[in-house]
Parts: sequence; C-alpha cells; structure tokens
Amino acid sequence: MGRPPKIQAEHEAMLVEIVESDPTATIEEVRLELFRRCNMKVHDQTLASTLKRLRIERMPSHEVVTIEKAETDVPRYGDTDAHRRQTPEQTSPSCLTDAEWELVRDIFENEGGRGLPPRISRTVLVDACCYVVRSGGSWRMLPRHFPRWQNVYRTFRRWSEQGKVVQTHDRLRAQWREREGKNADPTA
Repeated sequence: MGRPPKIQAEHEAMLVEIVESDPTATIEEVRLELFRRCNMKVHDQTLASTLKRLRIERMPSHEVVTIEKAETDVPRYGDTDAHRRQTPEQTSPSCLTDAEWELVRDIFENEGGRGLPPRISRTVLVDACCYVVRSGGSWRMLPRHFPRWQNVYRTFRRWSEQGKVVQTHDRLRAQWREREGKNADPTA
C-alpha cells in the first residue's frame, strides 16, 4: 500500500486557505507558511504533488502583477525606451518578443524530426539561454521559472556547436539595424 500521505485531510483545508490568501506565492513560500501555521515540515515536491492532487492552482506573479515605472524628466545619454522595452509576453527583459521569436523560430523548431517531441518548449529554452547570456550570471543561477540549469546549459552547448546561436544573433542584429534605418549587414 505504501506510506500514508504526509499531508492529511485536516491540513488540506489549511493548504487551500494559504494558497487562496496569496495565489502568487511560490512553493517555498507556501511550504514555510504551512510550517508556521501547522509546524509541519514537508518537501517541496510533496507539497507540489498535493496541490496538483487537490487541483489547487497558483498563479505566476508575472501574470498578476503589473509594474509601473515612474517617469523621469532627466534624459539619459545613449539609452532610450527601446533599450528598456518589455512587452507583456516577456517574463524578463532578456526574453524574446513574439516578433523576435517568429524571426528565429525556424532555427530551433525541427518539425518532423527524429526522436520524441520536446518536453520543454523551445521558446522557454531560448529565453533561458538569452537570460544567462544577457545577465552574465552563471548557469546555476537561473531563476526557478526556467527549466533546470543542466538542461539549458546542455541545450545551449549543442545549439552553439550547430551554429544556431550565431544565426539567431545575426538575424536579431539585422532586425535592430533595419529598425535604426541602417543596412542589415554592418559595413565596417
């Protein structure tokens, strides 16, 4: 039969109350609040599977929270709103916009290829790679909303060896140059 579940029926109501009070809370935050209220230590995976079994859905904070920036009247040299742009579909400034993804989609998606279909969306993997490249952080410091760093790193290495990263950079650079009214290919 197996081990009885750690989270019993009397704690499930508490769990529902915790998530309803803050639907954007991370698993870690829910776990800590459950410990504070019930003095019960549970593993993140146990908590996640219990939430799934109870059909309790949390909402990612980027879908709920809107960030409003105060306008400054001090001009900044060489830095425009285009450099700081972030469209609604982006979870971070390093993520590709829908237009940018359409420009490079064919590089990463191989329809009708060999093997199993991918378990992780190509857009998520590309966004994770862009995050590390743009932030300059280590692979192990990828935020939790991205796939495991080992998967992202291995995919980045494979794509680099295949020349996909360079192709992506070239296409996106050409797009930015055309936006600025310059030739797509640099002349210097």
